[in-house]
Amino acid sequence: MNTIITIGRQYGSGGREIGEKLAKRLNIPYYDRELLSRAAKESGFCEEMIENHDERPTNSFLYNLVMDTYSFGYNSSSFVDMPISHKIFLAQFDTIKKIADEGACVIVGRCADYALADYPNCVHIFIHADEEHKVKRLMEKHNISESKAKETISKKDKQRQSYYNYYSSKKWGRSDTYDLSVNSARLGIDGTVNLLAQYVEDVEKERQ
Repeated sequence: MNTIITIGRQYGSGGREIGEKLAKRLNIPYYDRELLSRAAKESGFCEEMIENHDERPTNSFLYNLVMDTYSFGYNSSSFVDMPISHKIFLAQFDTIKKIADEGACVIVGRCADYALADYPNCVHIFIHADEEHKVKRLMEKHNISESKAKETISKKDKQRQSYYNYYSSKKWGRSDTYDLSVNSARLGIDGTVNLLAQYVEDVEKERQ
């Protein structure tokens, strides 16, 4: 196994759980929030700052200016002049490449497919689900109302979409952006994991 799997996902689709189970199934490392800790450690940014910008683009000049006061680490002149949100994106970008260079793994979110566009041994996947399924899943998981679930889904997906579209040259969630787009509501979490594991195995066979 030498395939790097990136997973984009709609909020509430179970993408994170699917990614984690797929990594266990294939016996390879899994990176989601672990990526943030590593990016913080390797870049010199504090982890809280990276978490505050995680998949949330900000175009507020004032906010970037204020936050810049607290940044440290990279120090080339062009980097110093860059908004803090861009610096944190680059720190994650570098960490994603380092992780991929270490071998097969599953990476969830954070424009990983774009960061690894030049890596031939990647499979880029997008997990989505119908609204009813996502709302029900969130209501049960977080014990929240239907209206709160809908509001959260809309907010989170808008954040992810704007982050991805802002930093990459592709379109978040559009099928031609990925190798495979799967509706997790059709097969459930475990069924989707089975499908993806088979897909990755077949891709590896084709490469040989």
